[in-house]
Amino acid sequence: MRVLLDTCVWGPAAGELAALGHDVVWCGAWPEDPGDDGVLARAHAEGRVLVTLDKDFGELAVLQAKPHSGIVRLVGVAARQQAAVCAQVLARFGAELLAGGIVTANPPRVRIRPASGA
Repeated sequence: MRVLLDTCVWGPAAGELAALGHDVVWCGAWPEDPGDDGVLARAHAEGRVLVTLDKDFGELAVLQAKPHSGIVRLVGVAARQQAAVCAQVLARFGAELLAGGIVTANPPRVRIRPASGA
């Protein structure tokens, strides 16, 4: 799956997810931060699921109806566990994410907001 990790996600998670076969880009490697709107727009333009710790992306997607290609928000997940939790969410809810869903993972709980109109 194509994934864009927000800067707040632990950097080494990119390598761990790539080792599992995902096509991963980490915003922390970019020369400058384009801001939340820019990150969300780039993820959408590249058909990438955005993984973040930041609730602002859900607000952009839901309240402002900004287009996206799926969002995973990790809540209360230790840095070294972020890749594992993300991999589980991508495996279990990949179809929902690719359809534009939003998944909030706060282990052991997971909440899914289907894409608008789904």
